[in-house]
Amino acid sequence: MLTALQTMAELHIQEKLVNLLNQGNIQLRNPPYTTEDSEAGQQSLQELAVNYAPIVCISVSEVASALESLRSQAVKSGMGNKTYGETCVELFLPKDLKKYTKKNNYLETQLDVLAQDIMDRITEQYGLKYIQLIFKGKTLTPEKRLDEQNVKNKSKMMVLRVSVPESKKQMLEVEEEKKTQDQSVQRTQRGFQILSERDGTDDPATTPFLEIADQKGNPLKIPHSKKKALILAMGFHEKGRALMKRKQYETALGHLVQADDQFVKCGSKLLNTVDNYAVLQLDIVWCYRALEALSYLDDGKRRLQIAEDCFHNCYGDQQQRLMKIKGNTRGEEVLFLRLYLLQSILAHMVGNERQATQKLKQAQDLYERLCLDPGEIKVLKDLGFSEQEARLGLRACHGNVGEATLHITHRRQEREEMKQKESEKRRMCVEGLATLRALGYSKKDAAWALLQTDGDMDGAYRMLLDSAARTNNTELPISQSKVEQLTYPGFDNQVVLPPELLSPSPASSLSEEPSTTYESAGSGSQGEAPTDVDLVNEVLEDIPIHEEDYLDLTLEEESEVIDKMKSYLYKNCASSS
Repeated sequence: MLTALQTMAELHIQEKLVNLLNQGNIQLRNPPYTTEDSEAGQQSLQELAVNYAPIVCISVSEVASALESLRSQAVKSGMGNKTYGETCVELFLPKDLKKYTKKNNYLETQLDVLAQDIMDRITEQYGLKYIQLIFKGKTLTPEKRLDEQNVKNKSKMMVLRVSVPESKKQMLEVEEEKKTQDQSVQRTQRGFQILSERDGTDDPATTPFLEIADQKGNPLKIPHSKKKALILAMGFHEKGRALMKRKQYETALGHLVQADDQFVKCGSKLLNTVDNYAVLQLDIVWCYRALEALSYLDDGKRRLQIAEDCFHNCYGDQQQRLMKIKGNTRGEEVLFLRLYLLQSILAHMVGNERQATQKLKQAQDLYERLCLDPGEIKVLKDLGFSEQEARLGLRACHGNVGEATLHITHRRQEREEMKQKESEKRRMCVEGLATLRALGYSKKDAAWALLQTDGDMDGAYRMLLDSAARTNNTELPISQSKVEQLTYPGFDNQVVLPPELLSPSPASSLSEEPSTTYESAGSGSQGEAPTDVDLVNEVLEDIPIHEEDYLDLTLEEESEVIDKMKSYLYKNCASSS
C-alpha cells in the first residue's frame, strides 16, 4: 500500500501543477520557460517552482522536477508531429522503473498490429522481458491485433511485469498461469450459461437451477434475454469477489469487467433500481487501487459516480427506501466507507487536496462507527453464531449484543421459512409439469405456462387452453415476449445470491433469502455431460453462504488505506507550513 500511494503522489503533483498552469494561462513549451533550441529556461522554471511550492504543499525541488517533466512533454507534443499525437498509445510502466515513471511514456504504433509486437517493442525499449498489457481491466491477447481488442489511438495501457522465468520450465509455468486466468473466465461464463438456460422444471433434487426474486423472495418475471444476462453478471461478480478475498486482484478484475459487460445488457431500468451494479463499480475501482492501475484514473472517476448515483436511486435521499425494506441502514454503510475512501484517493491523485481531505474525513467517521469490539463478537460466537453473522448482526444493531442476538435469530428463522416455501414450490412445479405432460402438452409449453402462473397448475392449464383456442381461431398463440413485457416489474435493492440454493445439495437444504436471487438444487441432471456438471459445481462453490456477504468487511484493508492517506495528506501540508 505504501508503494501504491507513493506512485499516486507522483502523479497527483503533476495534476496540481497543470491546474495552476492553466489558471495562469502559462504554456511551458514557450519562452521564457523553453529556449529556442528546446532547452529548459532554468531561471523562469525555478521562479515558478518557488511560487507554486507553498500552494501545492510540496518542496521547491519536487515542484521544479515536476515542472521540467511537464515542459518536456509539452515540447515533444508541440513539435508539429501530428502523427505522433494521433497514432500512439500511452504506457504506464512498473513503478520500479523510476527513470520512466516520472513522465508520460508514449509509443507510436498503428492499431492493426499484434499486441505481441507492442510487447516486443516494450521489451527492447525498457528492458522488460516478461510482461502483460492490461487495457480497461483486461489482459490483451498477444496473438490478436490491437484494434481487435478495442484499443484506440491515445489509449492508456498498464504494463504489468510477471515473474521472471529462470528456466524453460518456469517460462512454461508463466504461460500456463495466464492460460489458467483466461480459462477461469471462460469456465465461469460457461457454468452460469448452463444454469441460466434451465427453467426449474427438472427434478430439484438433481438439477440446480436459478430463479430471480425480489428482496422478499418473490419471483420476478424478467424477459429471457435479460434474465440470462443478469445471471451471468451476478455469476461473474461473485466469482470476482471470491478472487478479491484471496487477493488475486488481477484475475478478479477480469471477472468483474465481464460482469459489467453483462449488467449493461440488462437495461437501464434494472441498473437504476438495484444496488448490485453500484457494488460492482466499487469492486472494480478497489481492484484498480490494489493493482496501482493509475492509467484508469478517468474510468475510476466515472465508475464511482455511477455507484454514488445508483445508491441514491436505490436507497433514497436519506436512505428511506432502504430503511423501509430492511429496517436498518447500518450494514450498507460499509459500501459508503469504501466509496468515500476511493473518492479521497482519486481526488488526491488529481491534486484536489480539499476534496481528498473531506472525503477521507467522511470515511474515517464511518470507519469509527463500524469498528466492532472483538469481545462482543466472541460473545455471539460463544452463543453458536458464525463470525460473519456476529459482524453483520452487531453492525445492524449498533453494537448491541442483545439486539444482535435477536436480529440474527430472526434472520435464521426467515431463511428457514424461505427454504420450506421454495422446497414446496419446486415440488408443486414438478408435479404440475408431470400432470400437464400427461395431458399431452410438451415439456417446453408446460414449463412456460407454469412459469407464467408461478407454479399454479390450474392456472397454467387454463393458459394453455386459451393459447390453443387462439391458435384454432387463426390467431397467434400468446407471445412470450408480450407476457414478459407485461410482467417485467421493477426491482428493489440488492440482487442477492442465496447460498444454500446454489450449493449442490439435496432438496431438503435448498434455500436462502433471495433478493433477486439465484435458486438452485442438486448437483447435476442425469442426461448432462460430466464436464457440464463439473462446470456448474465449480461456479456454485464461489457463491457465498450468507446473502449479505458483500456487506461483511473486516475493514482491515480500509484501515491501512486510511492510515496511509492521513500520513500523506497531513504530512505534506505540515512540512510546507
